[in-house]
Amino acid sequence: MSRHHRRLLLRILGVPLLFAVLAGASWGIARFYSPSDAETGQTIVLERGVGLGQIARALEDGGVINNAIIFRTGVRLTGKTRALRAGEYFIPARSSAKSVIGILASGKTVVRRLTVPEGLTVVQVAALLESVEALDGGLGDLPGEGRVLPETYFFSWGDARAGVLARMQSALGEALAEVWAERDVGLPFDVPEQALILASIVERETARPEERARVAAVFVNRLRLGMRLQSDPTVAYGLTHGRGPLGRSLTRADLRSDTPYNTYVIKGLPPGPITSPGRAALEAVVHPAQTDELYFVADGEGGHAFAKTLAEHQRNVARWRALQDRQRGSGD
Repeated sequence: MSRHHRRLLLRILGVPLLFAVLAGASWGIARFYSPSDAETGQTIVLERGVGLGQIARALEDGGVINNAIIFRTGVRLTGKTRALRAGEYFIPARSSAKSVIGILASGKTVVRRLTVPEGLTVVQVAALLESVEALDGGLGDLPGEGRVLPETYFFSWGDARAGVLARMQSALGEALAEVWAERDVGLPFDVPEQALILASIVERETARPEERARVAAVFVNRLRLGMRLQSDPTVAYGLTHGRGPLGRSLTRADLRSDTPYNTYVIKGLPPGPITSPGRAALEAVVHPAQTDELYFVADGEGGHAFAKTLAEHQRNVARWRALQDRQRGSGD
């Protein structure tokens, strides 16, 4: 075939080929900007070190995008290959491939939350953090008892467990400093650490917000008079060291146990906190209620009966024991 014939053939074939290329490009561009078929929003995770091809296939398999090839081509043509960041992202329903690329390149990951309840020991807080699969890595050395602040913490997928724990410690330090700076005058303790210890006892003694300042007042009054605190939760902590609940009622022998946390035996505060107190408990011990009460006992309704005198307290104890006897007799 002569050179002239070859050129003529290329011209004849080139026209439809050009049209085919242009049609394919137009189709691809339309698909790149078109909504996906996903009818609901989805949360996806981009693992660190995953290549573009794997990302595109995972998105297509998950129904987030309609076509992995179009997505992959779009990423390259828009220069976003190195911009896609590891993390957890929420992709709204019917997002286009272009929109998905923008979301994955934005770095605006899903914000998760972790709520640490008041009254957990440091061992329990550690177990809670270990149970969160979205966090990464180990915890390292645990802080001392009571050195984390119970509240809600926000984090992203892949954040370090040790980093979240460090934030909890910093939050406790800040909260304690703030409440201590605003404390009432004349309290029977001199340093923030003592307020933290007492707050941990108050936290374990009552779960009712309206009782915290009143329970704190009982202990503050006892400290002022040189009376032993006689707090059951401190005795239990001395027996378990915070590794878990005691799992039974305290016995007379327990109340005589020789531990530095047995406030039936020692005078003053125990050597350290017995749990993680919340900010409300910290506030209660630096602003205790103004009462002369020295005693309290459970009232059978989730709260406590308070008393100023031993005789009044003994009557409250007798009512509590009678209520317990009736409950046991009725099988409750």
